[in-house]
Amino acid sequence: MKVYEKLKETLNKKGLKVTPQRIAVYRALLKLDNHPDTDQIIAQVLKENPSISSATIYKTLDTLTEHGIISRLKTDSGRMRFDHVIKNHHHLYDRNTDKIMDYSDDNLDKLLDDYFKSKKIAGFEIADVKLQIVGRFKKG
Repeated sequence: MKVYEKLKETLNKKGLKVTPQRIAVYRALLKLDNHPDTDQIIAQVLKENPSISSATIYKTLDTLTEHGIISRLKTDSGRMRFDHVIKNHHHLYDRNTDKIMDYSDDNLDKLLDDYFKSKKIAGFEIADVKLQIVGRFKKG
């Protein structure tokens, strides 16, 4: 299924209209692919769609996030970054370079799931557990 068709289907399921702005922002996220920040997304969108305003891009990012189509993550440097991968995963974060990489491990997910099933947190219902593993990527 092409990206456009998948996005169209997802937007429809969420009760959202398919607009050129939403498609442009989502395509920019896919093209940039490494958890881009707002400035990077705006630059990419404007490169191909100069008539879309920055305000529209901000609003579109908010809408896509609110409806679970993309997610936000914040780095130690305070930059808000975006992720188009919604399936369960974690992140490796290098605070020296501000680089973020997706990290998936079924055993870790099971360990976390089992732990929180057995260790309930009083007065709190866990919806999801996401880790940001901080370290340094080795050169080479």
